[in-house]
Amino acid sequence: KRPQEDSTKGRPSEAFTPDQDKRRRVANLFVNDGSVVQEVMKLQSVQHLLEPVLEPLIRRVVKEEVEVAFRKHLNNMKRNGGKDVNSTSRSLQLQFLNNLSLPVFTGTRIEAEECSAIKVAIVDSLTGQIVSSGPESSAKVEVVVLEGDFDGDEGDNWTLEEFKNNIVREREGKKPLLAGDAFLTLTRGIGLVGEISFSDNSSWTRSRRFRLGARVVDGSDGTRVREAKTESFIVRDHRGELYKKHHPPSLSDEVWRLEKIGKDGAFHKRLSRENINCVKDFLTMLFIDPPRLRHILGTGMSAKMWEVTVEHARTCVLDKRMHLYCPPGSQQKSGVVFNIVGQVMGLLSECQYNTIDKLSETEKIRSF
Repeated sequence: KRPQEDSTKGRPSEAFTPDQDKRRRVANLFVNDGSVVQEVMKLQSVQHLLEPVLEPLIRRVVKEEVEVAFRKHLNNMKRNGGKDVNSTSRSLQLQFLNNLSLPVFTGTRIEAEECSAIKVAIVDSLTGQIVSSGPESSAKVEVVVLEGDFDGDEGDNWTLEEFKNNIVREREGKKPLLAGDAFLTLTRGIGLVGEISFSDNSSWTRSRRFRLGARVVDGSDGTRVREAKTESFIVRDHRGELYKKHHPPSLSDEVWRLEKIGKDGAFHKRLSRENINCVKDFLTMLFIDPPRLRHILGTGMSAKMWEVTVEHARTCVLDKRMHLYCPPGSQQKSGVVFNIVGQVMGLLSECQYNTIDKLSETEKIRSF
């Protein structure tokens, strides 16, 4: 009897999908090669050997990092003036509530924007709320001059010593740098700075700029209130104020007080030749004949400069006087109402007044 032939001989081999082929190769690896299993067992043995060595080392590194972080936290609390790190008392600071009016000139009162007094308040550093009760709310505060480049560090978290070291004193042989009453008393947490001014410019300092600072001078319980400081600014000599632009300008101001028109400059001379000498003259021409005014200033004044000058002029505060122009034969029952600089404000029709915003386009054209 002939031996049975291999039933697979001569048959085409079964086809495997890529996933089946991969699994077959992995199975052969574990079945035919026990080295992989042995390697895994070796790694587990090494891990058991290293655990007793690594665990104390890791614990020590973590402990050191925690101690470093805690020391940094203590140092920050000391910078904030806390003598007792476990104290739950509030963290207080002074703060300027409004911005200074710029530019600042020697001999001129230092004011906030819109010609208002400078406001100083004591606030809770965590909540930002003004402290309106308690002994701190009636603290005595001193205003000082600081170096313009004093920024502090770590987020404006300076020390008391750093603040003192940046206070600017007068030059030798000069008057006190800050003239006037530099002290104020808070009322319900807020105080107004009185009449103070600079006696010297800032050009001689290392940054050529100043800041104003404020500090509490009668801390009764020894707790430090963090000082306040303004943004840096330049102080110019008083003679520079002779050329200062006015914000807002007044009707009687000379026309060169407007932005982009320099005293005795080309634009000033052009306007003077047309008898436009003050802001009132400029505004009157602007409302009555704007193309002519633009032509007078010439191509030397760019479109952007023109916009800046006109916008500045329009901020002028006008009085409330009105004028009425009545055409002949109207018996003053009809006419055009305009203000002191010729701006049309409305129409009078049969004794009934309508403001300019209520007029139709046709009526507006007729009024002009």
